[in-house]
Amino acid sequence: MSTHTVVYLVFGAVLVLALAFDLGLLSKKGKTITIKQALYQTLFWVALALVFFVFMWIEGPALAAEASPIAPDAPPVKGAHFAFEFLSAYLMEWSLSIDNIFVFILIFSSFNVKEKHYPRVLLVGILMAIVFRVLFITVGVALVAKFSWILYIFGVFLLYTGFKMFTSNDDEEFDPHDSKIYRFMKKILPLVNHDGDGKYVVRENGKRFYTSLFVVVILLAAIDLVFALDSIPAVMGISKDPLVIYTSNIFAVLGLRSLFFLLRSAVSKFDYLQQGIAIVLIFIGAKMLAEHYINEWLSKTTQVFLSLGVILVCISGSILYSINHNKKQALRGQDAGNDAV
Repeated sequence: MSTHTVVYLVFGAVLVLALAFDLGLLSKKGKTITIKQALYQTLFWVALALVFFVFMWIEGPALAAEASPIAPDAPPVKGAHFAFEFLSAYLMEWSLSIDNIFVFILIFSSFNVKEKHYPRVLLVGILMAIVFRVLFITVGVALVAKFSWILYIFGVFLLYTGFKMFTSNDDEEFDPHDSKIYRFMKKILPLVNHDGDGKYVVRENGKRFYTSLFVVVILLAAIDLVFALDSIPAVMGISKDPLVIYTSNIFAVLGLRSLFFLLRSAVSKFDYLQQGIAIVLIFIGAKMLAEHYINEWLSKTTQVFLSLGVILVCISGSILYSINHNKKQALRGQDAGNDAV
């Protein structure tokens, strides 16, 4: 049994136990989640990811001895290489998850979802998103393994997406009722405009109807998949190992629900987070396009630390700048009010 297989098995076991813990102790049907509970849940998922990081560090030398199915001819790396690839990819996905939260808030608001239904709806939507992501990653890994030049297409795509994200003014707000996914569901499914008291499917006059909660779950999963079109190529720019790509994605997505409850009132204040994420996407896209030349100057481990540093600086910097900018605006507003008086 290869080391990669052992790590996959450990990851699967940890995942099952963590989900059982989350469902059994942290999630109770019909109850809202407080900021304090959301903080504990967020710390739980982050701590779990960090424990897995340590585990990959320990298993690093054995992992480094095995060739990557995407890049079997890649130069040898040090033992800690995979652990830091995982950490970089996890932080990349985690920061992109923060960007997802604003869209999730719009979806809940648009369909008037009661707060007591938030936890279960998010859980089902996120579990569906994980299934879709696994399929998406599997297809992506298979294509890259067969056609390595696809990575250059991913690089160009990330450059385009990053530039578009950086220059976007966000004047047009996303409307869930106007989305193609919702319009398609309206055409093929009998829908009702209520939540069925927490049910996804109800019977009225002997006929089956799908409630607004069902619609929200599908939208959450679909929107996450749209975000994955950016995030998965970005992770492939950090690591070529499917183990790192799968685990970093799943850990980040599983922590999205608690992160939603922790940041839902603050995420709209991160005005410049989008620009921070855009710079990271542009950096990774450029790195993918110039990888051949970068490999001649920098070792793979150095490249991983460079990516990790750029992600930390850009994401934390954009959040801190947003907070500082909002404080200055609030002070200006107070000064203007005092002058008017």
